[in-house]
Amino acid sequence: MSLKLPPISEKGPRVFAISSGKGGVGKTTLAANLAYAFAEAGKRVLIFDGDLGLANVDVLLGLTPRFHIGDVLARRCRLEEILLEGPAGLLILPASSGLASLTHLSEAQKLQLLEEFEELAAGLDWVFFDTSAGISENVLYFNLASQERLLICTPEPTALTDVYALIKVLYRRYGIKRFHLVVNWVRRANQALEIYRQLLRVIERFLGSISLNFLGGIPFDRHVSEAVKAQRLLLDLYPEAPASKAIRRIVADLSEVNIRPFEGGLQFFGRKIMGVCA
Repeated sequence: MSLKLPPISEKGPRVFAISSGKGGVGKTTLAANLAYAFAEAGKRVLIFDGDLGLANVDVLLGLTPRFHIGDVLARRCRLEEILLEGPAGLLILPASSGLASLTHLSEAQKLQLLEEFEELAAGLDWVFFDTSAGISENVLYFNLASQERLLICTPEPTALTDVYALIKVLYRRYGIKRFHLVVNWVRRANQALEIYRQLLRVIERFLGSISLNFLGGIPFDRHVSEAVKAQRLLLDLYPEAPASKAIRRIVADLSEVNIRPFEGGLQFFGRKIMGVCA
């Protein structure tokens, strides 16, 4: 039985891809907590687990989906039928686990996903694509489908190098020039700002005029791993933790982002994805 969807919104959702070059930097944890914060505030929010072959979001929330995106692409059910409801009414589209065939979508699968997702997202305020790590075609697919791209890295040199690689591919292949950055697991004051400035210097030297909006840093916090082990969201289990307060500041900043309606977004999902990701 599918969930009852909210009424269609004329304004349409704000669509963010949350990505990282390197895996293991806390991307899914951040995506889920951002989505929860907006849902808790009364917004209609959906998080799409874009790591299609290795499900993460449902595991993080302690949910057991009956169906997943693989069933939709196999035409065993429709997209709205696999929706799960999480804390505060947050909607989750679960990925599959262990299906290597979904790590590279065919053009027919992209078109099928497009058609169903445009209808599904019409009644939402916010959509977050939690992509897999790296620069695979699926990662590029979800970034191109989004109005905004939020990148997350840590102070590790490899994380910084890999997030730069993702920016470079999106810019050079598709002309994407607008990004947002969050630095996770910072251990001292101003470390996040230092990482941002370091990345910005490299971008300006090798890529040129790209907008990289600094959203702040999230401190290293033992409460994060404790919440993950409990399969609870950090903001729900430890609302006063240092990392929770940092995430809420990021939520406030995201609320003020002036999204350009004709740069990406679901209205151009088909043109961008089917046109450039062949």
